[in-house]
Amino acid sequence: MKYAIVESGGKQYKAVEGATIEVDKLDIEVGKKLDISDVLLISDDKNVSVGTPLVKGAKVKTTVVDQFKARKIIVFKYKSRQRYRVKQGHRQQYTRLQIDKIQETSSNKKAEEKPIAEAKTETKPKAEAKPKTEAKPKAKAKPKAKPKAKAKPAAEEKK
Repeated sequence: MKYAIVESGGKQYKAVEGATIEVDKLDIEVGKKLDISDVLLISDDKNVSVGTPLVKGAKVKTTVVDQFKARKIIVFKYKSRQRYRVKQGHRQQYTRLQIDKIQETSSNKKAEEKPIAEAKTETKPKAEAKPKTEAKPKAKAKPKAKPKAKAKPAAEEKK
């Protein structure tokens, strides 16, 4: 099963060919085509392409099927003994997209088909370390003398 993870409106959706997804409202008429280029991941049965952050050249081709509103939710604010009551409703607007095709660039496919080169098992011998010269011992620093506390003048008495 081939699918892609796409981003629309700051949210991520799983797009499967032939299925529909409901995204936040897009200002596009019903029946128009839309290409989503914010593809984060593409997966089929054998390969997985993960973007950093996006998969280069990948697109998801969609068709706008419907513009609709979700069910109304009630927002009710209430404070007891304060005579404060506020009732408000909200209906979120959505766009339903039909996923037509998940398109991946040929350069991505070629990169995946190439076998990974095996790591070299031979190691180069390290250069021989130079003999260290004798270091001169460092002289210890003398501790700093603490400043003497000044005597505070006696408070003058009032007469």
